[in-house]
Amino acid sequence: MSTGRALWRRVPPWAVDGGLVVLAVLDAWINLYGEGTPLVWACVALGSTALFLRRRFPLAVFLFTLPMTLFMDVAVAPITALYTLAASTRNRPMLAGCALLNAGVDTLVWPLSDAFDGDRTWTLVQFVYTLATAVAPVLFGQLVQARHDVARQLVEVEEAREHERALHAQTVLAGERAQLAREMHDVVSHQVSLIAVQAGAMQVASKDPDAREAARTIRTLSANTLDELRHMVTLLRASGGRESALTPQPTLADLQQLIANSGIETTLAGELPAGISTTAQRTVYRTVQEALTNVRKHAPGARAEVRLWHDAHHFGVTVTNTAPTRPPVALPSAHHGLIGLKERAELLDGNLTAESTPQGGYKVELRAPARSD
Repeated sequence: MSTGRALWRRVPPWAVDGGLVVLAVLDAWINLYGEGTPLVWACVALGSTALFLRRRFPLAVFLFTLPMTLFMDVAVAPITALYTLAASTRNRPMLAGCALLNAGVDTLVWPLSDAFDGDRTWTLVQFVYTLATAVAPVLFGQLVQARHDVARQLVEVEEAREHERALHAQTVLAGERAQLAREMHDVVSHQVSLIAVQAGAMQVASKDPDAREAARTIRTLSANTLDELRHMVTLLRASGGRESALTPQPTLADLQQLIANSGIETTLAGELPAGISTTAQRTVYRTVQEALTNVRKHAPGARAEVRLWHDAHHFGVTVTNTAPTRPPVALPSAHHGLIGLKERAELLDGNLTAESTPQGGYKVELRAPARSD
């Protein structure tokens, strides 16, 4: 079955549509038995050749098949048009109306003056039969559309799970690094501090110039070691990235790469003032990262805009996304992302707001004083 599906996907769309046009003309020719008038054949040509445009204009193609349905008992063209329309739209009232319209036209006979001269009970039975025939391709088209939606959501769920696994691994790594940082702080820095204190006492108490110089050297080296240790502990506590190394924290220079790898149609505009602190740059980066992650999880198919801005007293970033074009995927969430961003904003003496937009989208905005460190 997989081999047959792969072979079917290799068939170009124009070849499929061409085959349907040939079948529609053959269906009409069999029903006419060589008795068609120029008007009838014109309707056949219109309804059959319109199938070439069924993927782009499904509703118009369905309407083009109605005249040939009125003149003869054909099936290929109207059923194909109804299936294509059902597979491409979510407007179910319109689909029901098209099925009723097709059944009504197929029940009528030409000329219309003879439509109700016969047995009305048989006319009603024929209408019910043709309505059932019209409903079948509509249901099948909706089923195919639902199958495509489920397949797309499964892909999104798998991508989200992979993303969650990566985040979990980073969280575990960050916890291990934080534990290592605490141990280094509690053990190594305490011992080095004692060495520095003892060296300082020796420098003051000793009368030997060489001993005082050695003590001064030991104290200087101890102080330098403490500075290096504090720097390493800061990196260990702040880093939650790859397992390979203690890499520097992201800055504004990494923002373009973050947007490019987000998998979302995103535009970047504006700029921030020159010389803002690395802490502020990291906060802006994390704000954009969390906002794009939320768009990916909760607004599939939405577009996003990242706008950097500043004025005389404040600077910040605003991330706005449009309304989702597909149903969101239900994923577990601890709802800690925005809380963490608000804490980062408070460290800059700023604030973070998150709210819905009138157009059905969402907006996250970071605002901080211009000279925050």
